[in-house]
Amino acid sequence: MSAAVWEGGVAIWPVRAHAEPLALRLSAALGARLHRPWLAPERQPDAFGQAFRSARAWVLIGAAGIATRFLSGLPHSKHSDPAVVLLDDAARFAVALLGGHEGGGNRLAYRVARLTGAVPVVTTATEALRPLTLGVGCRRGVSETQIGEAVAHSLAGRALTEVREVATVDLKADEAGLLAFCERHDLPLRVFSSADLRARPFVTQPSAWVQHSVGLSGVCEPCALLASPRGRLIVPKTALNGVTVAVVEDCGAQENHP
Repeated sequence: MSAAVWEGGVAIWPVRAHAEPLALRLSAALGARLHRPWLAPERQPDAFGQAFRSARAWVLIGAAGIATRFLSGLPHSKHSDPAVVLLDDAARFAVALLGGHEGGGNRLAYRVARLTGAVPVVTTATEALRPLTLGVGCRRGVSETQIGEAVAHSLAGRALTEVREVATVDLKADEAGLLAFCERHDLPLRVFSSADLRARPFVTQPSAWVQHSVGLSGVCEPCALLASPRGRLIVPKTALNGVTVAVVEDCGAQENHP
């Protein structure tokens, strides 16, 4: 589901005032309307209920228990309800609660995760049964076509529809060609910090160029393995036209396939 489903219609609801700095950062990045419910005279559950259908998607910053109480009785249909992503106050997890597919909630969870460093949590069955994760590294300015050719080369006949997500390093989070590739194929992009990759240098082929350029022994392999911790590396780093790709298969997804 394209981000266009909720683009321009996002609202942020921080439950507590101390989450306002985090909410402000998200509001600016998403072009979202920021609510400050602690300033309103109504009880928060009542105020949220009144505002619920005024947005196409919500980022609710607070605890899962609070979100459950706030949402009680509000959802009616997955085809018309706003998407809801829950982000805890410490920005550890971004959970797609409502409208995962139809409302773009899964995409919004990944977007919030990229902006905050949180782990995206998506529980819809379609994503769970896609076993492949791609780790991608690239030189600055590569095109969408270059990304696509390198991915196709690495998949070696496996279908792109088997891919659950694409993972890369934070230095490449705004790479236009990579973003365009993910958008065209409706693939979420997960971003890991350089510090996380440096602490877990899972590489079969250390790269002197990457070490010199970004201070890491590799990008694509550790990104793919971090994104799919139950998985195994089935395609080590392959390089084509300035793009490196590694493929990890999630063993758990395969075991749970009906």
